[in-house]
Amino acid sequence: MAGGGGSGGGVSPLGPAPPMWYHRDLSRAAAEELLARAGRDGSFLVRDSESVNGAYALCVLFQKHVHTYRILPDDEGFLAVQTSQGVQPKRFKTLPELVSLYLQPSQGLVTTLLYPVDREETAVSDDRDYSDGEDEKPPLPPRSASTSTPPGPDTPTDSPPAANGLSTISHEYLKGSYALDLEAVKQGACSLPHLNKTLVASCKRLNGEVDKVLSGLEILSKVFDQQSAFMVSKMIQQSVNQGGDQELENLVTKLAILKDLLSSIEKKALKALQDMSLSSPCSPPPLSMRHSKAIPVQAFEVKLDVYLAELTKIGKSQKYTLSVDVEGGRLVVMKKVKDNQEDWTTFTHDKIRQLIKSQRVQNKLGIVFEKEKDKSQRKDFIFASAKKREAFCQLLQLMKNKHSNQDEPDMISIFIGSWNMGSVPSPKSVASWVLCRGLGKTLDEMTVTIPHDLYVFGTQENSVCDREWVESLRAMLKEQTELDYKSIAVQTLWNIKIAVLVKPEHENRISHVGMSSVKTGIANTLGNKGAVGVSFMFNGTSFGFVNCHLTSGNEKIARRNQNYLDILRLLSLGDKQLSSFDISLRFTHLFWLGDLNYRLDMDIQEILNYINRKEFEPLLKVDQLNLEREKNKVFLRFAEEEISFPPTYRYERGSRDTYVWQKQKATGMRTNVPSWCDRILWKSYPETHIVCNSYGCTDDIVTSDHSPVFATFEVGVTSQFVSKKGLPKSSEQAYIEFESIEAIVKTASRTKFFIEFYSTCLEEFKKSYENDSQSSDNVNFLRVGWSNKQLTTLKPLLSEIEYLQDQHLLLTVKSLDGYESYGECVLALKSMIGSTAQQFHTYLSHRGEETGNIRGSMRVRVPSERMGTRERLYEWISVDKDETGGPKGKSTMMSRVGHEYVKPSAVRKQLGELGKVSEEGERSSKEETAARPKQDTADGDPSICKNSYNNPAYYILEGVPNQSAAAISPELLPSPTSTNPQAAKAPPPSAGARTKPPCATSAAPHPRRPMTGHPVRAISEEGSSEDDGGACMAGAQGGGTVGSTLNRPPPDFPPPPLPKGALEMVAEAPFSKPRPLYPDLAEVRIPATGPVAPLALGEGFRRGGVGGVGAGALDDQSCSVLQMAKTLSESEFPGQPPRAPSAPPPLRGQPMGLGLDACRTFPPRNPIPESIAEDMPEEALWGSSSSSLSVGESSVGEWLQRLGLERYEQGLLHNGWDDLEFLSDITEEDLEEAGVLDPAHKRILLESLRQQQQQK
Repeated sequence: MAGGGGSGGGVSPLGPAPPMWYHRDLSRAAAEELLARAGRDGSFLVRDSESVNGAYALCVLFQKHVHTYRILPDDEGFLAVQTSQGVQPKRFKTLPELVSLYLQPSQGLVTTLLYPVDREETAVSDDRDYSDGEDEKPPLPPRSASTSTPPGPDTPTDSPPAANGLSTISHEYLKGSYALDLEAVKQGACSLPHLNKTLVASCKRLNGEVDKVLSGLEILSKVFDQQSAFMVSKMIQQSVNQGGDQELENLVTKLAILKDLLSSIEKKALKALQDMSLSSPCSPPPLSMRHSKAIPVQAFEVKLDVYLAELTKIGKSQKYTLSVDVEGGRLVVMKKVKDNQEDWTTFTHDKIRQLIKSQRVQNKLGIVFEKEKDKSQRKDFIFASAKKREAFCQLLQLMKNKHSNQDEPDMISIFIGSWNMGSVPSPKSVASWVLCRGLGKTLDEMTVTIPHDLYVFGTQENSVCDREWVESLRAMLKEQTELDYKSIAVQTLWNIKIAVLVKPEHENRISHVGMSSVKTGIANTLGNKGAVGVSFMFNGTSFGFVNCHLTSGNEKIARRNQNYLDILRLLSLGDKQLSSFDISLRFTHLFWLGDLNYRLDMDIQEILNYINRKEFEPLLKVDQLNLEREKNKVFLRFAEEEISFPPTYRYERGSRDTYVWQKQKATGMRTNVPSWCDRILWKSYPETHIVCNSYGCTDDIVTSDHSPVFATFEVGVTSQFVSKKGLPKSSEQAYIEFESIEAIVKTASRTKFFIEFYSTCLEEFKKSYENDSQSSDNVNFLRVGWSNKQLTTLKPLLSEIEYLQDQHLLLTVKSLDGYESYGECVLALKSMIGSTAQQFHTYLSHRGEETGNIRGSMRVRVPSERMGTRERLYEWISVDKDETGGPKGKSTMMSRVGHEYVKPSAVRKQLGELGKVSEEGERSSKEETAARPKQDTADGDPSICKNSYNNPAYYILEGVPNQSAAAISPELLPSPTSTNPQAAKAPPPSAGARTKPPCATSAAPHPRRPMTGHPVRAISEEGSSEDDGGACMAGAQGGGTVGSTLNRPPPDFPPPPLPKGALEMVAEAPFSKPRPLYPDLAEVRIPATGPVAPLALGEGFRRGGVGGVGAGALDDQSCSVLQMAKTLSESEFPGQPPRAPSAPPPLRGQPMGLGLDACRTFPPRNPIPESIAEDMPEEALWGSSSSSLSVGESSVGEWLQRLGLERYEQGLLHNGWDDLEFLSDITEEDLEEAGVLDPAHKRILLESLRQQQQQK
């Protein structure tokens, strides 16, 4: 960093000692906070520059604004403040000299430097962070040799510990013998005998170790390297009779011989063995040349899903068998008819047009078959379980991929494993780990042995040497798959390792491999804690993998957070051109795994009781990682699959039946409560394809106190695109054009800004001109805008739409004064393609923190000659959106989009629509088309449910009105009194899995997760401008008031006064009418926020509840200004529905009070019902009188609950009995198949149905 750089004449640029006003590694945002806290004009500090290594930034506060001056070193190491062109800079040798000049008045700065803001000297705490109390001292880095049996505490040593060994000898020399050597030199001596004795004593153990190694290699040298053998034998002989004066010289000679021997013996041995093999018989071909195991034909027992048009068939057998022949490329659909006869039809892979997953019934799948010419037929099947449905889809995708005519894959599968090995070698077999067998969300047995394309193994406390570890992994994969996987990268930091292995067929598709590590141990110098990372390109898609081991200890949350931020900033991976972006934005897909060490904040006995009952939901609510993510402290916009397995730490070694949570230490009793320390998260670019198919842990690997964790992913990849038409002519050139961009940035600076654009589709990065509009009503925020004239038109390298729809654009907003980034973001070009401009809106982040938002209007103009495209394999499966409701306890699902863009109407449907669907008892083509994945951004944007900078009401509350919404078409803003049924639609909620009414939560599934029914813990994602501020409330109409994220307010934010009685208000009744998706904020006139006295909040409100009901809530007072901002966004937009009569009308500009549920939002607890108006349900299509009933949860579920038999709901839904109309003709046999085996219960259910029929 800058502080470590040298300067002219060898003088440190910081002077003899770093001055207190110098803050090493301080971020720009943190510097602004310190100056804002100081509050006096002339307050200043110096920090390291974020834009230039070796440079500094002088930050000065004047009239509540922060002014930044860059201090740059020249070629001679002198320092100078950057000046305007033509002005001679004043040069200084050190920073204190430079600052002393500007302490004097009239030196060209905005104000004289008056009040230094000193760095906070934190007391050195006991940071001994070893292996969770397992060791009294940190483990040493592993040796290069094999360590299959690690040394234990009883291992004998030949010398005292380092603390009393080398350091003591050195101190003795410097204290005593040093003076004797000095006297000898003064008298003309040419040697230092006392120093020589000190070095000999220090190297005594090294001498013995070298002799042992040479003895071990003597035989090998005689066989393979006769030239070295003589010298080796000679040195071994000399070591017996060596004299004291020559001992050090002999050691150096032995080390040189050992170096030469080790560097050459392998090559010489290889040559000798090759010579021997010339006369030997031919050996069988290596395994790498063989094919992997053939996938056997797999059969699935299913039932045909019957619709209202065929009610007469209810109760009759509709059983089918679907047989998938992956190798032969066929699907056989066999129907069982009377007298054991079978009616079967065979479909080749090219006749299967589409798979459509039901998002309401998790084990239901629609298959569209091509009949003759342009006609298609859809059949819907009910599988035995959701896992069977996923296995069937995976096999069909594999079959499609295997028999496609594409040279390069559209999709690959990735296995990711994380395991803290506890400094003990692994058992002989860890097959359950790589086969994803165990607890949690696991793969079906039909697909568990299908080889993945990539395997990524992250380990912590791994004492096995690198080569031995990788070879054991390759041998295990070869045993399971008969494939010889290739190691493409191995990176190690002490005992933290990451290894990436790839299928042999993909080896040539991997390029640009990068590796890096970051130490976060004691004082960030020890590698017992830290991270290792690997990055590479798979054809045209960039991947990053980070394996970390963070600080342990239940109470060290803040230090773990800082570990994460340090790794995010310092890990050097990916394209060096993207140095302005942290690693979370440098890759199409970034996976973060490891022993994150976040714990559970709950009493140990309560934790054990919940685990014994397999009730993980209450534990996930107090999981430190979930809580910190909810506050945007770490893993901003990352996703995590739902956790459905028990805590993976801290088990008794040798068993998985007992948690060991107490250990007696010298300092007292240490408590390690059972926790989900081992995690796997990911973050992907918008509008990319990624699905997590499994997430769990093993239950049979017991050598460590941690259980190994696994996850598998289905990931869309792009090929290295080659244009069939060559480089575009000027008439065929595509253009990326911006009409306008507006950003709101959290900063007290008032400098000018410009935007840099980066993309792999651009020859080089491009810059805009400086912003031409700038305003602020609050000292801590700045709104900057660029008109069309200030924004450059970008020319992609290739103009084909097939190429451009896979590209992304990275933006960074930089200041003109220091050229430092104030926020970065990523945009997908896919939804921007067209002749008319599209709107985008997303968040800005910098160094892992959210710093603002950015919105604008742009288009990607593609010439008609370059419009041809094709359907990707992962687009072949879509989500059915023509159903209402949702099964109890399950999440609804989302369309495969990035949720960044405003106009769903302007986004084109994907090409290759299916033909007409024949009747034959199936759906119409209209329904089928509705099931195609649409780029519909109104479909559950998670970020709108957050008090983040994406919420326009946040800026209104803080006095920064946001006018951007005025650009939205009026037709997108339905009138509150409209009778149009479309206006009555509530946008479907984000698929939060377990939200407790009446509080909708921001913890929604990852927006790019299209296909599985389980929720994902993505805290939020890029916001759609049309949804912001309003759609969250509309999405919660079935669930009451909306909760929000617990976020700290920015510094110097005086909370506005609460309306009278606000603290007594509680969650309101669900809204009966919709709100406009995005109100025109230009109509909301809020005066600029003036100085307001700080609000005195009661303890209950500060802790997240009212009336002191803050049990379990966070105590960092995060639920204040941002919380009120969300409430304002729920109440102040035009077109809002009438409130419950009990609530007083809200005052414009004032926030509402919040109850406990509104503050505590993590994790989601119950599903938010989908909007019935999302697509016309079948009941409405058929004109049924039962269309008012909501399917599944509302009708069948309520009926069973009334009878006290709700335990059978899941079984009935899984067998297709998801509506009361269907149930009217159910038989005893059908009830038994649904799991109702008790005769008394069968009678109760059938009698109840008969009574309902009689009442009609």
